[in-house]
Amino acid sequence: MDSDQQGQLAVAKMPAPFLSRYSSRIILKTILNRSDNGLGMVGERLVIGGWVKSSKEHKKEEPLKTSDVPLNVGTPTDFTCTEVIQSRIPFLRSIIKVFGGHSHNIRDKLESFITKPPPPSISVLQISDGSCVRSLQIVVDSSLVPPSNIMLTGTCILVEGILQQPLLQGKNLIELKAEKILHVGLVDHAKYPLSKKRIPLDSLRDHAHFRPRTTTVASVMRIRNALTHATHTFFHNKGFLNVQVPIITTTDSEGSSQKFHVTTLLGQKSKMEKPISIEDKAGERLQSVKVSIAEKNKQIEELKRTDSNKEALAAALQDLHKTNELALQLEAREKSKADHTYVKTDKLKFSEDYFSCQTYLTVSGRLHLESYACALGDVYSFGPRFHAERSQSKNFLPETNMVDLEMAFSQLEDAMNCANDLLMFLCTWVLEHCAEDLAFISKRVDNTIVDRLQSLATGSFDKISYAEAINVLKKVTVKKFDVKIEHGIPLSEELQCYIADEIYKRPVIIYNYPKDLKPFNVRLNDDGKTVAAFDLIVPKAGTLIRGSQTEERFNMLDSRIKELSLLKDQYWWYMDLRRHGTAKNSGFSLMFDLLVLNATGLNDVRDVIPFPRSFGKACN
Repeated sequence: MDSDQQGQLAVAKMPAPFLSRYSSRIILKTILNRSDNGLGMVGERLVIGGWVKSSKEHKKEEPLKTSDVPLNVGTPTDFTCTEVIQSRIPFLRSIIKVFGGHSHNIRDKLESFITKPPPPSISVLQISDGSCVRSLQIVVDSSLVPPSNIMLTGTCILVEGILQQPLLQGKNLIELKAEKILHVGLVDHAKYPLSKKRIPLDSLRDHAHFRPRTTTVASVMRIRNALTHATHTFFHNKGFLNVQVPIITTTDSEGSSQKFHVTTLLGQKSKMEKPISIEDKAGERLQSVKVSIAEKNKQIEELKRTDSNKEALAAALQDLHKTNELALQLEAREKSKADHTYVKTDKLKFSEDYFSCQTYLTVSGRLHLESYACALGDVYSFGPRFHAERSQSKNFLPETNMVDLEMAFSQLEDAMNCANDLLMFLCTWVLEHCAEDLAFISKRVDNTIVDRLQSLATGSFDKISYAEAINVLKKVTVKKFDVKIEHGIPLSEELQCYIADEIYKRPVIIYNYPKDLKPFNVRLNDDGKTVAAFDLIVPKAGTLIRGSQTEERFNMLDSRIKELSLLKDQYWWYMDLRRHGTAKNSGFSLMFDLLVLNATGLNDVRDVIPFPRSFGKACN
């Protein structure tokens, strides 16, 4: 086979451009991500739609002026009437001065007639449709649409044209020469929040409805989509069934007091006992915070004037930023205070509520999954979970997405092995299917992200018991922790990250926790002090997976409910599973949003979820 035949075969094997099934446009990634960068499609007529990322305007060469060419009588010319008049502007102005030099009306009309029209130009647009990192260059002649209508960042445009190689050499290998403008969605430049370049991620959180148009957030969302698909693929390949668990529930799998209550009684005075207002000192606190902001601004101005301590200035600016965020949260609470009545939940008549009892937003799906595991075997669920902690941690969200699973006839070791396999599969999937986005993230956000994902994909995890973790932390002398290291303390985010980041420098599974640190339904170990639970901790991300073997013994579970003073009536159905055909089960919960955070190298989980909610703030 000669080289020409090989080239023809390579072109024949090239995937065809993907036409959106429900519109007439071509998806950009099927052009730009080809191995030939789209050169094999030169000459094809396509319809492209997207949003303007950047633009430039190039003036065409002006036509030859009439004044530059002598008008010879008898010589054929192609000059228009307007061009002839323009060449005689000085003579016409002289006539105006002689016969009515002060007549502005006549002069204005004549000037408007002989004024030179705007020169023709070409708009060069960089268009993105969100399907890939790269953008497509589109060339639009001003005869099709005025440049002012299409050149602003964020403008939506749908065009039909011919794919060609650029006339001018540059980084673009192909471009689309527009022949028809099918749609233009204008932008109000003064009000459009993405008009500026390189907007910080924390500022973009206030415009969650626009931020996916930025290259960084778009890459994060594509990686998130790939991880979602990979999660379902893993469980499908392993024979798990997908089960939707309820969001509204009467039980609490973690025994947490910080839950979101669900009720329709607020504002219905006839269905409440005497409402009792809760004193809220947010107003007073807001004033003190504003005073603090003024003092910090003065301090920063002084540091700027002296220019002696740049580190102190940077620290002061960071402190001011945090204080401003606190002020915004307090202002939001003050604003909502006027619209809401705060009452104690124990004064509500839940017997007259929608469900006739107290209900909550679920914190975990594992309790309900267990009932299906006892019938279908291995099951999983993917959905939102809710925690009402007033935390400002960058790794915490009150509304987060979790992957919960439960496996029948399995024990703690089985759950740990499954967690290991799942994490390896997900990291491998991202490396294989998101190369372009990872390359961009590596360049823009974190240049170590690919190496860290490859490390996780190898599955080389260390396993240590809780007791071993405490002993390791006790030996640390180079760092002072916020808490005293002793047996029985919870492993805080700080301690867990230190174990994975500084001591082992790799993923770590910590198992066999004291029973007081885990939920009521975790199986008690033979020592009577620890339970069969584990946490999978990853460097720079913290805990990604929490799992356990559930307690299948009726008497043991019943005594734990009594020991923790839980409402037994809420768990009657869960106890029934132990009365009738019980089996050993184990499972875990994967913090999906933290997984995305770890896969993108960002620092705040609010930047990897489409519409984040946080304490004091629920926008969009």
